[in-house]
Amino acid sequence: MEYKSMKILLCDDSITVRKKLLQSLKKIVDCEVFEAKNGKEAIELYSTEKPDFVFMDIVMPFMDGIEALEKIIQIDEKAKVIMLSSVGTKENLQKALTLGAMDFVQKPWEEPSLSAIIHPYLKEVE
Repeated sequence: MEYKSMKILLCDDSITVRKKLLQSLKKIVDCEVFEAKNGKEAIELYSTEKPDFVFMDIVMPFMDGIEALEKIIQIDEKAKVIMLSSVGTKENLQKALTLGAMDFVQKPWEEPSLSAIIHPYLKEVE
């Protein structure tokens, strides 16, 4: 069974986190990846690229992940946004899930947890 390549948007203010997340995702699925370093960039990229998934950090400068999530859901209520959370962001995480995030991944993540989120949504090539 073949799958189409997915478009994935990674949004985190840490280039190291984005790089590690990219490496993990490339092992799991064939994907084209777009990177944003804050919520404002994520909204702009979401609007132009319409990714299949967004991995969004919660705590970032300029615009945090919660505010960016709200705006992305306004653009596309079916957006698949997965929040990236560090220890101590439980309150923000609950707010994100209430606002429409589909799931969350605790930093540092394990590849099986990323795979478990993505694999149910893989689409067969037409």
